[in-house]
Amino acid sequence: MPSYLITGVSKGLGWEFMTQLSGNPDNTVIGIIRNKPPTAQRVAAELADRKNISLLEADLTDYAALKKAAENAEHILGGKLDILIANAAYISQYDAFGGIGDLASKPEELAQEFWKALNTNVLANINLYNLFLPLIFKGHDKKVICISSGQGDPDMAKDYEVEVSPLYATSKAAMNMITAKYHAQYKKDGILFLSICPGMVDVGHFNSVTPEQMQVLQGMLQKFAVYSPTFKGPDTPQDSIAAVMKVVNNSTVEKDGGAFLSHFGNKQWI
Repeated sequence: MPSYLITGVSKGLGWEFMTQLSGNPDNTVIGIIRNKPPTAQRVAAELADRKNISLLEADLTDYAALKKAAENAEHILGGKLDILIANAAYISQYDAFGGIGDLASKPEELAQEFWKALNTNVLANINLYNLFLPLIFKGHDKKVICISSGQGDPDMAKDYEVEVSPLYATSKAAMNMITAKYHAQYKKDGILFLSICPGMVDVGHFNSVTPEQMQVLQGMLQKFAVYSPTFKGPDTPQDSIAAVMKVVNNSTVEKDGGAFLSHFGNKQWI
């Protein structure tokens, strides 16, 4: 009876992880969200028959709240967790449509957004891992998965001139290194740490863009088409998460520990 804990399940990829994994009644699925009531209402409306879902409220940047969530999860799971999926992330519109040089005019705002991205997308995950590792140690699968992004690949940025989202990309690149460092320390214990890019997925981030932003987005999509001639547009959450879970299920410490892979199981991000 595998157990899963997923962060950021209120919408997007996190909701899809929870939906797909809870579809097997033998699985135990815990979701962590910042604001529990709206997600609890959605679960009651759309997944009412899923008695294997538990929701815990915690802002990942609030260490005390995260620690309390870990204590509650330990009680629900009987002290052991098989797979931890660090899905939650801060994705800002601040740098989504511009390059790093475009942020120079407002250094105070740049500093604020930079540290928010690093605090949420890196430090919060370090705390998440440290707090839940005691449960992972006692689990069967012993897998810790970070949902990363091809934006965190320096080669893709430089080779295809992908200048947008520099702060988000930096946070994901940093988290990929954290994955490798955890692997370096815990490989001997049989715990898998793995970063996975889910591809470009339509989760509504571009539903209300301005004409100027749409022009930037179209330019980015053209670069993606050069990068991957088979690219036809964003994946659905359903297809993306099914592919990600195939990689998760096939992964091993010896073969994949500390790696940064795509939802294809290689380095092809889209």
